[in-house]
Amino acid sequence: MPGLVPELAVSDWRRSRAFYCDLLGFTCCYDRPEEGFAYLVLGDAHLMIDQIGLGRTFDETHRPQNGPCGWGVNLQIAVERTEPLLSALTGAGWPLFLPLEEKWYRVGQGEVGNRQFVVADPDGYLLRFYQDLGERLAT
Repeated sequence: MPGLVPELAVSDWRRSRAFYCDLLGFTCCYDRPEEGFAYLVLGDAHLMIDQIGLGRTFDETHRPQNGPCGWGVNLQIAVERTEPLLSALTGAGWPLFLPLEEKWYRVGQGEVGNRQFVVADPDGYLLRFYQDLGERLAT
């Protein structure tokens, strides 16, 4: 098990599970329909979804009144290739929050590269899927 597994409070766990599993290719390892809960995995990325108001809800008032859940957070998820996800999202007519880009980030004396895009899930959580482009000397 990874050391960190985010749990996303969602408005409709079935809709979210369909988005993550049917569209993005996550596997549902297990779920508890009576609680609106599912544990999902894609490669090494693990996350949980939990419907607000079913099962254990930590605080009924924790959800923002306006805008997406998870303000200011985007979850970076490593994938072998970004193209299959982009094709699935385009085919479903699902909009991207940020389009595909190649971005290089300085790390020490070098740079690491990502081919990445950002999509919002049904509740507005931002997901940044990236494909590793390797390392290079800083420019």
